[in-house]
Amino acid sequence: MALGNNVLVGQSGGPTAAINASLAGVVGAARGAGLHAIGMRYGIQGLLDGRAVDLDERLQGPAQLGLLSHTPSSYLGSCRYKLPDPAADEAPYRRLFERFGKLGARAVLYIGGNDSMDTIAKLSRYGAEAGSEIRFVGVPKTIDNDLVLTDHTPGYGSAAKFIAATVDELACDADVYDLKSVTFVEIMGRDAGWLAASASLAGEAGGHEPDLVLLPEVPLDEQGLLQRLAELIAERNTVVVAVSEGVRTADGTPVCERAGSTARLDAFGHAAALSGTSRYLADLARRELGCKARAVELCTTQRCASHLASQTDLTEAAGLGACGVNAALEGATGVMSALARVSDAPYEVRYEVVDVSRVANAVKAVPPEMIREDGMGVTEAYLRYARPLVAGEPSLSFVGGVPAHVAPLA
Repeated sequence: MALGNNVLVGQSGGPTAAINASLAGVVGAARGAGLHAIGMRYGIQGLLDGRAVDLDERLQGPAQLGLLSHTPSSYLGSCRYKLPDPAADEAPYRRLFERFGKLGARAVLYIGGNDSMDTIAKLSRYGAEAGSEIRFVGVPKTIDNDLVLTDHTPGYGSAAKFIAATVDELACDADVYDLKSVTFVEIMGRDAGWLAASASLAGEAGGHEPDLVLLPEVPLDEQGLLQRLAELIAERNTVVVAVSEGVRTADGTPVCERAGSTARLDAFGHAAALSGTSRYLADLARRELGCKARAVELCTTQRCASHLASQTDLTEAAGLGACGVNAALEGATGVMSALARVSDAPYEVRYEVVDVSRVANAVKAVPPEMIREDGMGVTEAYLRYARPLVAGEPSLSFVGGVPAHVAPLA
């Protein structure tokens, strides 16, 4: 089958404040190469049902692409669909490749996290075995920052910026009364603590950084935590603890389960919508220490707060989308566009491609050198790593006092 003249692109997994900047990068690079951009509606799952949208028609001109870059969530819609092993069920692959042919796909790009990279890895292997010349490329995104083989992921810098600012604001609010209190701020992060770690950036501008940071990488010792909290409360009125939703006890049990929460599993077998860690710890502190304790869950605000996005994040997201298109046009397949850090100060990265099969279903944890010896905070090594990622403020368009976004798809 002859290759078409179109770039097919989809978005998958949880949205971010930068995922649409990656989409804008893909569309812009496709147009620059004289190709047409077509979007999957609701990812691979939607494409299986024949749902696609003409992006050149919907997003006309650079102004629309600019507005798209500042629009939160996934413009095309998302899914959490796991492709089966083709040896067990080949039907979805046959149907997808039929769709690719009808849509005139020269390249297929999928913007997402490690599960999305699993999809690209499977499609590229199947395509190679079937003799297809269509190129398959992954474009990274995840606020969790847990993809391997890339220095960091689009979405993380913006989420980190929002978390740091919000933790500082919460600490200011908690400190208003002359009484002893502990505030637990629950932050996303199922398996890795990158997001919770970013709360420490709250102190960069003289603000209130959290007193403690609890990460999934370090098993929670309740008695050790209570002792540390007691020491802190003896010194000051207000104590703030940033805690990852995925914190576990020494036997691997998620702390949220002690609050009575049971996480459902998504199609990839991952725990989804963890909740209750901060509530459990607040109850524990209230009962054992006799102080005021409050639980605050940041929830989905962490991934949709485009009004506080990082310009570095948006720029790199678009760059990775364009890198993916260019790699496909140069003949690469079964790869993911990635970032390699050249230096911290001045901050510099280079764009490259890596083997997507090595990214799929792997998790990058916060390394030991970025975690304090007591396991309840981060080191200067983490701060050096994270500072550049939250830098820069985009110039937003406002209408009626609120940020303008591209009109949603029907």
